Amino acid sequence: MSLYRNLTWFLKGMKEYTRDGYDAASKSFIVEDLSVSHVGRSFMVTGANSGIGKETAAAIAKKGGTVHMVCRNKDKAEMARADIIRESGNTEVHIHILDLSETTQVWEFAETFQRQYPTLNVLINNAGCMINKREKNSIGLEKNFATNTLGVYILTQSLMPLLQKSRDPRVITVSSGGMLVQQLRAHNLQSKGGFYRGPKVYAQNKRQQVVLTEHWAKTQPVIHFSAMHPGWVDTPAVSSTMPQFRQMMGERLRSAAQGADTVVWLALSRGAPSTPSGSFFQDRKAVPTHLPMAWTNSSAKDVAKFLVKLETLAQEARPQPADPQPGSPTESSQALVIQHHI
Repeated sequence: MSLYRNLTWFLKGMKEYTRDGYDAASKSFIVEDLSVSHVGRSFMVTGANSGIGKETAAAIAKKGGTVHMVCRNKDKAEMARADIIRESGNTEVHIHILDLSETTQVWEFAETFQRQYPTLNVLINNAGCMINKREKNSIGLEKNFATNTLGVYILTQSLMPLLQKSRDPRVITVSSGGMLVQQLRAHNLQSKGGFYRGPKVYAQNKRQQVVLTEHWAKTQPVIHFSAMHPGWVDTPAVSSTMPQFRQMMGERLRSAAQGADTVVWLALSRGAPSTPSGSFFQDRKAVPTHLPMAWTNSSAKDVAKFLVKLETLAQEARPQPADPQPGSPTESSQALVIQHHI
């Protein structure tokens, strides 16, 4: 079955995920979809200092939106910000330093952001990583999972109150078509035991993101949720983590701007919210989240188990209040509030 999935996915990718695949799909794009102004609307883009994230931030800035760049490296973020301001003429571009793999920091960042800013219209979960050997963060969580899944979960859950009170709120998660070869493994979220392969773990994380997007769409009807696959894109991350794949694909890889196109469309176009919330997109179209006859569908029981484990890990990483006020909800009660919706 694994061989069938991988072969079917690769053949699909050679046809659809390459630069040629983008060129073919873009013939049906409606140019007017992005003929909009977003002055007065705020956008948060994680991993905004390079690749797809930077292209997305730049496209938003050119439309007048206020951009919150969430980046791990301050120097790279400042250089990217300078480029974006120069290209767009928009100075409403702000830098926030955060390592998404450090889950406690994600809690602290989200809480601080909500105190400082009154609104957030669009959250774009773009940052991710593919570490090819098993590493742990400062509290002992596997780093790929901590960044790609738990960090996204905590950031999105924490910012929902801000999104809910904003006009036309949207959450977009940059996933990957690689998730098509993986079934949700609720029993082993952190890839413990056995042979550790970075690409497989990454694909599993991306499946988790799609399951989360579908869950949020059901439980948070005020917000429009979507996940997307950017195609096979020539980015610094691909160059550093998958050098053999990059060498093999060469000029067939998409540019970062082509990879970012659907993210930008989901974030900016008037038509995107008319599509069903929770959908998975590729080249501006909602596409299936499973390959034919690949047996990657998850049972409701496995999804529920995944969500409960995720919420438990999130609450365990939450900073303890220094001096909780009498009558304030405890961590356990807050967890139960979220689990009630599972």
